[in-house]
Amino acid sequence: MSTFAKPVSGVSPSHRTGTSGSVPSTMRALVKHHAGVGLQFVNDRAVPVPGPRDVLIRVLKAGICGTDRHIWEWDAWAAGRIPVGIVTGHEFVGIIEKVGTAVTRCTVGQRVSAEGHITAGVDFNSRTGNAHIASDTRILGIDRDGIFAEYVTVPEENVWPLHDKIPDKVAAVMDPLGNAVHTVMAAGVSAKSVLITGTGIIGLMAVTVAKAAGAGRIFTTDMDARRRELSKKLGAAEAFDPRSNDWIADVRKSCRGEGVDVLLEMSGSPAAYDQGFSALRNGGVAALLGIPAKPPTFNITQHVVFKGATVLGINGRKMFETWYQMEELLISGKLELDEIITHEFPLEEFEKAHATMISGEGIKVVMSIADR
Repeated sequence: MSTFAKPVSGVSPSHRTGTSGSVPSTMRALVKHHAGVGLQFVNDRAVPVPGPRDVLIRVLKAGICGTDRHIWEWDAWAAGRIPVGIVTGHEFVGIIEKVGTAVTRCTVGQRVSAEGHITAGVDFNSRTGNAHIASDTRILGIDRDGIFAEYVTVPEENVWPLHDKIPDKVAAVMDPLGNAVHTVMAAGVSAKSVLITGTGIIGLMAVTVAKAAGAGRIFTTDMDARRRELSKKLGAAEAFDPRSNDWIADVRKSCRGEGVDVLLEMSGSPAAYDQGFSALRNGGVAALLGIPAKPPTFNITQHVVFKGATVLGINGRKMFETWYQMEELLISGKLELDEIITHEFPLEEFEKAHATMISGEGIKVVMSIADR
């Protein structure tokens, strides 16, 4: 049975269309209210109205990610990309409250997450299995209202019904988990030595995903000692402080004197790019997810051309191959995420939630928006 066709216990066929009950006209939400630092909490935002092919979802929990930090701090990227007045956020779990008249696969009462990259599905990439890099992509919380609110509308095609074994706090962070899964799977880590540069949220997720995917030895780098130790608890054989280059020779020596088979670059640091490729063996594979704040100075001749490296640019998640992979990994129980998801705050404490994430005190921070 396909994921979309999966029935929901306790929901009768008569509830496959329509609404579960009275939906209010206004809601609580976090809005990017001005071109500056912070967000504004409002309690009178209009509840979105689903179109014929949309579903209205009541948001239970929402994750805060690096993109949300950029928007909060209003850096150069955010200032050039984010429209003032938008509801932010894109990682969530919720319950379908209402479905449009043309919806056929979603059911009122289903617990769901959703792919936040929305496309019409008609361009070249969408029609050849690469919708995650479609030219007309619009992103929840960036191009259209997102999920730091009590309700959100999402096209039926983007909705992901959740397996009962996936708890709410994990379901709320499947978006960034998908980034880690896509990076690991694209690089083909099974029975290979792997270096992960940068163990932030997605880097730490990549450690447990790589272990579950059958990687051999996993090495990590991060300037934060606590995160280095956590990466070892999650499966890394060694974790190094990148403020010195001494570790590169040790890693290369331990890998037949050649270097690691796979580099997963998660930090976006120009120094990490250089170190990672220096530790990669000739003919190795590098999957790059980290985004530098500005274009790095990088010796492409030495690190890519002469090395004969295969370089993969990783953007988001495969739609929807990665979601199926995530589901299987989570149901199997092979992923260790409890120590990565460190804090949870009610929506009204959004300032504290963002501060906990930005300061590094918390790793993955989740906001609770509604009860079941």
